[in-house]
Amino acid sequence: MSTDARTVVAIPALRLAGIDAGYKATTVLRNVSMTVPAHSVTALVGPNGAGKSTLLKTVSGLLCPTKGVVEVYGEDVTALPPHKRASLSGVCHIPEGRAVYKRLTVRENLLMQAGRGDETPVLELAAAAFPQLGARMDQPAGTLSGGQQQMLAMARAYVREQRLILVDEASLGLAPLLVSAIFEFLQNQLVRERGVAILIVDQFVNRALDIADTAYVMRRGEIVFSGTATELRSEAWATLSGPPPP
Repeated sequence: MSTDARTVVAIPALRLAGIDAGYKATTVLRNVSMTVPAHSVTALVGPNGAGKSTLLKTVSGLLCPTKGVVEVYGEDVTALPPHKRASLSGVCHIPEGRAVYKRLTVRENLLMQAGRGDETPVLELAAAAFPQLGARMDQPAGTLSGGQQQMLAMARAYVREQRLILVDEASLGLAPLLVSAIFEFLQNQLVRERGVAILIVDQFVNRALDIADTAYVMRRGEIVFSGTATELRSEAWATLSGPPPP
């Protein structure tokens, strides 16, 4: 491997340095620093209200930090708006609540992610990743089941070939079988096949740790633990955040 190739691999997908952020006069994140390696899954866990969703919004550009630096693949994106982070840096934010256009059909939702001339490949990719969507291309997204809507939201990241995926509570309200399908998709299609990096927040902590390489624990807007997913499974977890959810 050349020196240049080794350098590229070493660049993290995401680096946060000394981030403060919040809403108006309320500071939620305090001096948050973390790294998401390229081609890997990083789990961000902690109790409700810890600031996990706020952190994802700060990475995607929905919130502007009052202090600190956000870097994506070595590029400072702190001042970039969300659409620039998506188009120039490859950041895709899949927020809690299945962000789909409910009045549009599945096909129309997917075509909104396609570039000119890429319409057919985008539809084929989505159908291959999620056959249930392929059978419902002309169905309004709002009439899909919760799991199917989540699949449609996930398909955005797949067909656009983004490089850093932020996933907020992908399993919320889903049946166990669908939860398994979503996590398998994240690990296999996105990380192993596409080589993307994922930062995931999820209520099913153990499931998230099953696919994660590294992990962080957040409490009251601060990072209180960083290490491998295996380390987080140790008895230290109970001391940091209480017993993990199933």
